[in-house]
Amino acid sequence: MKKTILPFLVIIIASLGFAPANTITRSIITFQTKNMGIGVNGVIGGLQANVQFNPANLASSNIEASVDVNTINTDNSSRDDHLKSDEFFDAAHFPKIAIKSVSFKHKSGNNYTGQFNLTIKGKTKLLEIPFTITEKGNALAFKGSFKLNRLDYGIGESSMILSDDVTVNIDAEVGD
Repeated sequence: MKKTILPFLVIIIASLGFAPANTITRSIITFQTKNMGIGVNGVIGGLQANVQFNPANLASSNIEASVDVNTINTDNSSRDDHLKSDEFFDAAHFPKIAIKSVSFKHKSGNNYTGQFNLTIKGKTKLLEIPFTITEKGNALAFKGSFKLNRLDYGIGESSMILSDDVTVNIDAEVGD
């Protein structure tokens, strides 16, 4: 059985949707890692979020979001079940991956970075996530991508065949 890591999803993480409104109108969180040198892709869903993001007042902006570990999908049900097991995400005891903003910085144009506490399997780490925001009618579109080390969160064990690095891509819209 291939042991892949699809963390995060944050993962998650984080189809965090950024906007002054709080309704997520569209989101997809994808992840990639390598197992035996072969790329493994997946998605994670069940996004729930509380978004208060104002580009004009970053100090008062706040984002809290979570995804449902039980929605992990790599198009291989055996692998998905293994990822949900206690060896990886332990979905029975830790059904959510959560992210909470700490601070935001404007870089240039539509580019921002956020400091977020990402919690997986009861382990919380501070993570910087670069993202862009684009206005789409009454909604804001958020796109971000980041890498994390699955071992930092107790996802699987050190392995010569499974990469420790996981890339997470977030694409979401938040609006009225």
